[in-house]
Amino acid sequence: MQMNDQRDIRADRATVWAALLDPEVLAQCVPGTQSLTGSPEDGFEATVVQKVGPVKATFKGVVSLSDMVPLESLTLSGEGKGGAAGFAKGGANVRLEEIPEGTRLIYDVEAKVGGKLAQLGSRLIDGFAKKMADQFFSDFQSAIEGDSAVDDKAEDDATDDAEKGTKKGWVKRLIS
Repeated sequence: MQMNDQRDIRADRATVWAALLDPEVLAQCVPGTQSLTGSPEDGFEATVVQKVGPVKATFKGVVSLSDMVPLESLTLSGEGKGGAAGFAKGGANVRLEEIPEGTRLIYDVEAKVGGKLAQLGSRLIDGFAKKMADQFFSDFQSAIEGDSAVDDKAEDDATDDAEKGTKKGWVKRLIS
């Protein structure tokens, strides 16, 4: 499964870069994180609890950083084993670009699963992987900008919808 997206973060590249390398920020952003230890140089070890469809598992894994070009790009690679549930592995190529509002974070993600997780079907797995990536980068953006950034966007969206006389509901969820 592959996906890509981008986020505009209201912070300079040095701040975004430092956050990408900070284990405390990463632990805060990875959904279901129980623990995350390590360093960018040696890699990180993590314990994450996730529920994918009917399968709930505790994954223990490692994440390494490579191809680092300070303030510009890096590659995150990880692999986790969830016992009988199976395994998950993948990576993300992350690039940072300067924009007038701050920094554009562009990411390309690839994920693979095996074991019981793979038996759930690609549509369920793909949806879950997209949700996890979106949640990670949304939480990452919030960690840097503060919660007010997400609240401001939600407020702007609500105002836009009210002005247009539309209501975001099941249709938006269906097409997103």
